[in-house]
Amino acid sequence: MKKLLLAVDHLSTWVGQALAWLIVLLTLLIAWEVFSRYVLNTPHDWNLDAQIQLYGTLFMMAGAYTLAKAGHVRGDVLYGFFQPRTQAGIDLVLYLLFFLPGIVALTWAGWTFFGDSLAIRESTFSATPLPLYPFKAVIPLAGLLLLLQGLAEIVRCLQCLRDGAWPSREHDVEEVDVDKLKQMVHAD
Repeated sequence: MKKLLLAVDHLSTWVGQALAWLIVLLTLLIAWEVFSRYVLNTPHDWNLDAQIQLYGTLFMMAGAYTLAKAGHVRGDVLYGFFQPRTQAGIDLVLYLLFFLPGIVALTWAGWTFFGDSLAIRESTFSATPLPLYPFKAVIPLAGLLLLLQGLAEIVRCLQCLRDGAWPSREHDVEEVDVDKLKQMVHAD
């Protein structure tokens, strides 16, 4: 079971890291548009639509990655003081009551939106239209990845309830702890 959980974590991490490179493309696209508009005096109508689609893709596809890294916002003020079993019980109830229904609805609706958009070959409303259906395909894909990661988190909750300790996660990056960093370099 541990290998399966880590495999789901690995998939979410890989997708998150791979699609994080969209931020580079987005930055270049914005820089090009600023240069083109203010230096060359030739703005592009399609550029804003492309930026919105890239940012939306980046945002939606980061959900499973963030869940795999336990990075979503929670009420840590009280939660952090609870024992792991209590934390797991709270998480399990919240996953079952809110997360699963919400993600299933998102995925279902996203699939419908994508299907309708593909059927009519929907595009942006501009002089140089961009296709919208590839972007709308991201919605059910992000929902499926988030659902898969959420199921792994539910299994983790059940294991923690059984064992009294949280199972391991795949490690990726950590936030910088300034105090710990100062100690490592012996700075005051």
